[in-house]
Amino acid sequence: MRAAPRRAGGRTGIARAVLARTGIARLAIGSFCLAALAAGAAPAAAQTSDLVTRQQALRVCADPANMPFSNTAGEGFENKIAELIAGKLGLPVEYTWFPQATGFVRMTLGSNRCDVIIGFAQGDELVQNTNHYYRSAYVFVTKADGPLAGVTTLSDPLLKDKRIGVIAGTPPATTLARNGLIGKAKGYSLMVDRRFEAPTEQMIADIASGAIDGGLLWGPIGGYYAKRSEVPLKVVALPKEPGSRMTYRITMGVRFHDQEWKRQLNRLIRDNQAEINAILAEYGVPLLDEQDNAIVVEAK
Repeated sequence: MRAAPRRAGGRTGIARAVLARTGIARLAIGSFCLAALAAGAAPAAAQTSDLVTRQQALRVCADPANMPFSNTAGEGFENKIAELIAGKLGLPVEYTWFPQATGFVRMTLGSNRCDVIIGFAQGDELVQNTNHYYRSAYVFVTKADGPLAGVTTLSDPLLKDKRIGVIAGTPPATTLARNGLIGKAKGYSLMVDRRFEAPTEQMIADIASGAIDGGLLWGPIGGYYAKRSEVPLKVVALPKEPGSRMTYRITMGVRFHDQEWKRQLNRLIRDNQAEINAILAEYGVPLLDEQDNAIVVEAK
């Protein structure tokens, strides 16, 4: 959701807000040197060099403290997907860690320190995208037994005069404004180093305590933290809210010249989609098909 989300204002802003991962955190990646990604050495030489490197390890670019996506302990779902892919390739996983904020792509993939970003919003111009391996949406989170438990759209009259939490700069903020709900909304920071700040967790805690009536989060984030709340919370996907893009396809990101590597990853995604879905479902990620229907993954 960085990734959405790199996703979160214009196509790039939206993506950057989503991938900024506190609204899909990864999208929040500011100024970069795109030439470093697109150019570099001659394509043939680059492909040869990359092939030699990838025979030794699956080199992954990742945020060291960005749950539920990744952390240095390997607890995120992107860590698990990286392990799955590495296992299919018969390679160990090797990480380059960098906070998913300004400079993430430039200092990782763009510097040839690693070869793949596991989660990246489709269409973002900073990387070459593989085929998407999941599609999700922003969600509304509220108490499961609260007065807003039946809300399925932000135009619902029940939301009038309610205090709703929202990550600043993400698409739901625009939708709240269109529905006259922004005046009482509580904003949470988007661009943070999550080793030191945790706006998502704070929003979930505020919903549980009643400090706010509900909150809007990128689906993978909302689903994960709601699932772990001691107070039962309800998570409702909002794929079709007028005025803002609320759904995103999430891909893996590679360098622009890595055509064969992209094709190899596409095959791995296709052949292992069921296992990928199972990992995502375990983390509470709301999965949507192309018609915005929920994808139900049966528990093993």
